[in-house]
Amino acid sequence: MTVHPSLQTSVDAWTHSVEAISELVAPLVEGEWNRATECPGWSVRDVVSHVIGLETEMLGDPRPIHSLPRDLFHVTDELSRYMEVQVDVRRCHTAPEMTSELEYTVIRRSRQLRNEKRSPDTLVRGPLGGAEVTLEHALLLRAFDVWVHEQDLRRALNQPGNLDSPGAHVARDVLLDGLPEIVAKLAAAPAHSTVVLDVTGPVEFMRTVRVDAEGRATLDGSVSLGPTVTLSMDWETYVRLSCGRVRPEAVADRLKTDGDLELAQAILRNFSLTP
Repeated sequence: MTVHPSLQTSVDAWTHSVEAISELVAPLVEGEWNRATECPGWSVRDVVSHVIGLETEMLGDPRPIHSLPRDLFHVTDELSRYMEVQVDVRRCHTAPEMTSELEYTVIRRSRQLRNEKRSPDTLVRGPLGGAEVTLEHALLLRAFDVWVHEQDLRRALNQPGNLDSPGAHVARDVLLDGLPEIVAKLAAAPAHSTVVLDVTGPVEFMRTVRVDAEGRATLDGSVSLGPTVTLSMDWETYVRLSCGRVRPEAVADRLKTDGDLELAQAILRNFSLTP
């Protein structure tokens, strides 16, 4: 147990997902590490490298000094350039090198988390090299990120599972937290509109986004009668759309929209919360 119980949910979710990743990649032969994932430009090796890299940064290790090639089409801004360094530096690593570094990093991070004595509101380095965030938020983001990448690997390797794991419930809360901004700001939903999100599957829920007279949006669990828009989809589709893994038109057969079609399309165009 950590000293602060408020951190335990994130720690448990992170542990479950990162151990699942270790189990997934341990038996892979060299060629399987090159399988493409839904992360643009990233293979299985690259996703694992990303996980290793960010966990070593959370440990306080120095970032590698490495110059990126100029022909990486998916590196389009400073954030993607920042993330790519930890990935590209490992592209020449063999399968045994990858699995051993992952295992060693997980051991070190698990030990660090078990011995965590800092307060949840302690400011720490952001997981993506940005402004400082609270320790509680940093651990939440790592639990979210690792579960999402576990699912990236499972789809690439055709090894489905853990769609209802502790990390899945962390991901649900993180993704729903961004939904009001998508509806009110990015999709510019009009005042007094209501948008219902109906998600089925291993993680099932229904939420309503309500836009008030001033254009501010709130999220609640009550069911709106006669909503402006209803979006219905399964849990995995919701995750893939929200994390920018697929475009709405690619999963049209798994989406159902009712109500104001123009607003529904605007919401779906802006559905991705991750770069």
